[in-house]
Amino acid sequence: MRIATWNVEWFTNLFDARGRLLEDGEWSSRYKITRRQQIESIAIVLTALDADAVMIIEAPDNGDKRKTVTMLERFASRFGLRQRRALLGFQNETQQEIALLFDPDRLTVHHDPQGGPESPTPRFDQSYLIDLDVDGTPDRVTYSKPPLEIAAETADGFRFRMIGAHLKTKAPHGANGPEEVRRIGIANRRKQLAECVWLRRRALEHLGAGDSLMIMGELNDGPGLDEYEKLFGRSGVEIVLGWDEPRETRLFDPHARMAFSQKAGIAPVSARFYLDEEKRYFTALLDYIMVSPDLRALKPRWRIWHPFDDPACYQTDELREALLMASDHFPVSVDLPI
Repeated sequence: MRIATWNVEWFTNLFDARGRLLEDGEWSSRYKITRRQQIESIAIVLTALDADAVMIIEAPDNGDKRKTVTMLERFASRFGLRQRRALLGFQNETQQEIALLFDPDRLTVHHDPQGGPESPTPRFDQSYLIDLDVDGTPDRVTYSKPPLEIAAETADGFRFRMIGAHLKTKAPHGANGPEEVRRIGIANRRKQLAECVWLRRRALEHLGAGDSLMIMGELNDGPGLDEYEKLFGRSGVEIVLGWDEPRETRLFDPHARMAFSQKAGIAPVSARFYLDEEKRYFTALLDYIMVSPDLRALKPRWRIWHPFDDPACYQTDELREALLMASDHFPVSVDLPI
């Protein structure tokens, strides 16, 4: 079974106001890449990925006239993808949905949100009271993009849970001066860490119930990513992994482990951005697939489909170029014997 996560930049702008695919020569929202080029590149990557399920981060937005599930399934049909069914959880207002594209012959899935009055933590579309600034007064936290909680079962009857997440801090727009930039930056990072705590507590509920669990998506955080990590003592990735908790409750992602160890300067990356002011590219590890101890015991194999760092991707010209055109993030996959 191959499970993957992929942030597809501006996927939503490849469809018109009625959800029809825009296969034309007009510019996409990616720099000097046409909509047809981006559309075909996404299809090439998904075909090569050949995953049984792909957690799509920044999926096309869901609205009155445009439906995320319909658009993704229309895309899959157009290119004959075996991941031909889609699942959406709680929609959000950011034009960046979290959705699952999957092969119905291999998996049965349904949106299964947890939380509520009987649970220690609320549902992800609700709010959570947590003391963010340690002043003794609880702050109310809400997700701008509520994580997608999935109950899944393979064709052979293996049951497991998936949670797709897209945690993102807001840029300090409108800030006047460096002090305000710092104040807003700290407030945004504090909120993101609170969302990570919320996600971690949900993970602990599943681990306590004996569930096989995968948490995947873009956490927009990692070791050494910005100056606020030192201020707060640890990153959101460490929180979700349960890095300093008992081994039986820790999640595992080998790329996170490698980045934290930073041995010999080795650091995997899953995203590549162009910084116009510096006229160069910046790379970062932002995308993860974290698994529960029982799944780790099955000796899964992870892969970042990086156009330069992965030899097979680099040596396949069509795939290498498609990865660069499709998005500023690259897919991450895990192969499991389930």
